[in-house]
Amino acid sequence: MSLALETCALTRCFGEVQAVEQLDLAVHGPGVFGFLGANGAGKTTTIRMLVGLLRPTSGELRLLDQSPETNALLVRRRLGYLPQDPAFHPWMSGEEYLLHIGDLFGLARKEARRRAHELLERCGLEKPAWRRRVAGWSGGMKQRLGIAQALMNRPELIILDEPVSALDPLGRIDVLELVESLGREVTVFMSSHILADIERVCEEVAILDHGKLLVHEKTASLKRRAVRPTIELVVRGDTVALAKALATAPWVERLEPLEAPAEGTSGLRLKVRELAEAQLALPKAVVEHGLGLVSMSPATPSLEDVFISLIDRNSAVPTTEEVGA
Repeated sequence: MSLALETCALTRCFGEVQAVEQLDLAVHGPGVFGFLGANGAGKTTTIRMLVGLLRPTSGELRLLDQSPETNALLVRRRLGYLPQDPAFHPWMSGEEYLLHIGDLFGLARKEARRRAHELLERCGLEKPAWRRRVAGWSGGMKQRLGIAQALMNRPELIILDEPVSALDPLGRIDVLELVESLGREVTVFMSSHILADIERVCEEVAILDHGKLLVHEKTASLKRRAVRPTIELVVRGDTVALAKALATAPWVERLEPLEAPAEGTSGLRLKVRELAEAQLALPKAVVEHGLGLVSMSPATPSLEDVFISLIDRNSAVPTTEEVGA
């Protein structure tokens, strides 16, 4: 796999506030890389530095084995970028806008038109809309057009800042499938605060919090390593008294209600410190409270579980004011 993106001690300050602090990343491709963080974590500030819209205060970065400082034009020709809030010339149609982007990249008009039609279709925009002014398009349609323009130059590295933020649930599924297919061809660097979307398409993730990198790891290994074992317990009867008793057990870290699968049952989701001890103690506790055990099974942690766990651990560290998204 080739090295598509690398940063070394990348830092950006706004006055006395460090929006991004000493960021070290190495992203290989092809594939889809997830860049995660809550709003205000520093994701957009980082991306603006990557694409040349902000100068780093200090540190270094390389894209596609080139320095944007010394080879800016070469890098930009090989790069595709979708900002968080894409803007368009409202008097242009979608087709005209993509032809304009093609002109900027030096594509012949015939090739640009063919490429524009291919991308409008691939991004799920219906033909009747192609020649309508963008000013009358919905937010979701504009988001799809933004993705299309990011692909116009056949980039080797595509940087997407919150690419599904303006889409409805069905639109999100379509665009995520597109992102996943692109990851089989090139490197996609995708930021989001929607954890389920990242989990769906990204094999590798980095998590940023208050400008600092918390973790950079394969999604699967991160989920195994960073989260306490979890058990989903379903019983016949009411878990109120059982939950109160389990909350004081030393092997229980956290518990919460679990939606019951059938009438007359209830459930608990328990994050435990010692899995073996929990597996022995839970059936006994269920019987002692006069309940019937329906099921007790380990739960696969989600990326959301990982994120909450890591942010909780980091929250004890004093942080600066949040800047950027």
